[in-house]
Amino acid sequence: MDEEATRDFNERCAQCSEVNWGLTDGGRFYCRSCHNVTERTREVVNADFVSNVRIQTISKGLRKQEKTDRGCEWYVCEGFQLVLKKQAEALEALGVCPQMKDEILCNFWRRYLQKSKQAYCNRPSGETVKALSVCDSSTDVDSEPERPSLLHLLSLSESEGDLQTDCSFASSTSKVSESTSVCSGSVDGSLYLMKNQKDKLRMTMPMTLSFCYMALLWLREPMTLSDLLRFVVEGHIPYLNVFQHFPEKMKLYGLDLKIFCVESWPVYEEVYSKMLELAAFLDLPRFPDITDSCFLHPDMLCMKYLMEANLPDELHNWTCRVVKKICIGEVDFLTLVPGNKSTRNVKYDVLAAAVIVVVLKLLFLLDDHYEWLLSDFAEERNKNNKEGGPYFEFKKWYKVIKCSLDVEQKKLDEERAKYLWRCEKPLFYSAQKKSKVLKRRQMVVNLQNQFGKLSGSVRPAEKPNPSSFQLRWSEENTDGSCFHGHSLKGILQEKCGLLTAMNPDYWLCTVKLCTEKLCGHLAHYREVDFPQSYHFVLRLFSFLLRIQPSYIHDEVCVIEHKLFNKKLYKKPKYNTGLRK
Repeated sequence: MDEEATRDFNERCAQCSEVNWGLTDGGRFYCRSCHNVTERTREVVNADFVSNVRIQTISKGLRKQEKTDRGCEWYVCEGFQLVLKKQAEALEALGVCPQMKDEILCNFWRRYLQKSKQAYCNRPSGETVKALSVCDSSTDVDSEPERPSLLHLLSLSESEGDLQTDCSFASSTSKVSESTSVCSGSVDGSLYLMKNQKDKLRMTMPMTLSFCYMALLWLREPMTLSDLLRFVVEGHIPYLNVFQHFPEKMKLYGLDLKIFCVESWPVYEEVYSKMLELAAFLDLPRFPDITDSCFLHPDMLCMKYLMEANLPDELHNWTCRVVKKICIGEVDFLTLVPGNKSTRNVKYDVLAAAVIVVVLKLLFLLDDHYEWLLSDFAEERNKNNKEGGPYFEFKKWYKVIKCSLDVEQKKLDEERAKYLWRCEKPLFYSAQKKSKVLKRRQMVVNLQNQFGKLSGSVRPAEKPNPSSFQLRWSEENTDGSCFHGHSLKGILQEKCGLLTAMNPDYWLCTVKLCTEKLCGHLAHYREVDFPQSYHFVLRLFSFLLRIQPSYIHDEVCVIEHKLFNKKLYKKPKYNTGLRK
């Protein structure tokens, strides 16, 4: 009978181009293939005919909305999809390639939905799949134009690939009853937290950043993971309290807050490890090659961090020599191959910082004695040297950097301590409570302003535009605080036509590396066990990368073992005289 009612409506669906129409209980035509609801309606005159017709309905959520006033029905995957969309738009505003959202990230998200059997998969046999509830066009399409439709965002990319399968939701969300979503605003919020997904990667808020970094890495964008996380903390990329960008119809409460509410800063290791798991879970091919012309190559990143650390430009020649010596600039070493456990995965920013630390140890030793001795020699030469550039003084560099680093670190700690984890947009779950919540929120804001005036606290200024550099140094400064043009001649000597360090010694951070799978790290790091100069350099780069110093220390140990591999593992000569 449903076919007779829709026989005269032969237009193709705007979403999937199919001609397979059904009728909602409101008299609107909807596509059975993709559940897209049109604005066309069918007027039925005969009431007896209506009572005998079995019409497929997908608008029960609308009636529920009118009774409970809890907004439209929405799924958890729709919420994460909206988060990814907002993050991709923010990255585009920061200068990332526009194809990231529509081509790369969108295809990654499609593939995840298919692999996790949330969409783009065959319907489970013998089960009825609960379709998406689509809101009335007169109230939702007009008043909420920015609300993303699941099928709309997924249809942004032209290249469908192997994802052109029947779109349906998984069996885990297909048996959702009215009692399932009592404790959450989303349809499958409680079920999402209850279900066991050992074979699947359950979507979380940190994983949204893993998706973004994976897309950036695929495009070889000049943005490292540490840059991405720093932009998140500074508020340039939506992550903390991102649910305030949800449309008003998507009510968020109960268990939804456990899924979308973030009350901690993103952790480098967690986001990076989830990115590797995602790439393997999605069966992605080998990523595009990281060549010496890419920003993520160690030679390029070393140049950036040398500038930001206010170190002499001549050090870049030494970092390039170390990179070439231990073959960490090769394409096969730098390029990510998902699921390949035989190769060690590269953290590009940590690797570049560790190379600089090793070079500083090669030239200055960093044992709290030799670097100060060299600095005294350079100071005496600078007094007598009136021609050419000044010699690099480690002591003077240490004082300048320590002063700036302490100021910036204190500012960062204060900003984190003052951060309000509650979102600016108050959450209310019904129209009856809306006025009360808004009134209470306004009272809180007024009290904060009054206490701020009494205490004399200055309101924070607007955040500056995001930048890849946190510390800036200019050679035009007359105070001599910029060391970029300083010379290393005072600590180098020419030998066999090559400049070598005057320092013949070197101390290793560790003689033997730990097993990462057993210990969780490659080397132990405690500040009291190492020289203060070495710790200061680690502290500088840990601030620039916003990671723990132990992560850089691990990478330094790995580079040292590659650099001195022959000396470390040199087999002793066999003494034949001891053999009987």
